[in-house]
Amino acid sequence: MSQTPVIRRNGFTNENLQWISWLTPVDLAQAGPLQLEVLEQSHAQARTSPYYLTLVHEPLMLRHRSEAYNAIMYAPGGLPRAERELGAMVVSVTNGCVYCTSVHAQRFAQLAKRHDTVEQVFDDPATAGTSERERAIAQFARAVTLRPQQLGPNDIAPLRAVGMTDPEIIDLLHATAIFGWANRLMHNLGEPAAAG
Repeated sequence: MSQTPVIRRNGFTNENLQWISWLTPVDLAQAGPLQLEVLEQSHAQARTSPYYLTLVHEPLMLRHRSEAYNAIMYAPGGLPRAERELGAMVVSVTNGCVYCTSVHAQRFAQLAKRHDTVEQVFDDPATAGTSERERAIAQFARAVTLRPQQLGPNDIAPLRAVGMTDPEIIDLLHATAIFGWANRLMHNLGEPAAAG
């Protein structure tokens, strides 16, 4: 893939953004052993991330959150990683989470080696996708986000129609469901800002 172009549409971007916490992030120099251990286990950049440094105020919660998140988004097998990222991106756009959208737009483009679907999701996640499978994933991610209490067999049928297995469908549900939570943490603890 050639260099990914900067995409800015409808308030979303694939550019690197900062996240500014409304709480005071933990100062690493003042962090306790458990906080440092959990940061190390959570993410490669957790020690420099205002988001992780905010969440580590409650290290056991962050540990459980990171274990669940990392298993859902990075575990081998099941749904291909690019498709997990597509689900996360669609949920983030649907919820209006600009920061999460930028991160998962970048990851999708890196894994899929293209950015056309990113543009489509930014334009209209309800119709996004360059294939029937991508469209089914995007529509399911929106359904999980907009009407979780009404989800049913008719929402799963299009996924089966494009060849998705039960483990892949469960992976997609986990990836989309956890982003309802991830978006709300981001929205309620801080705000995105231009990197700089």
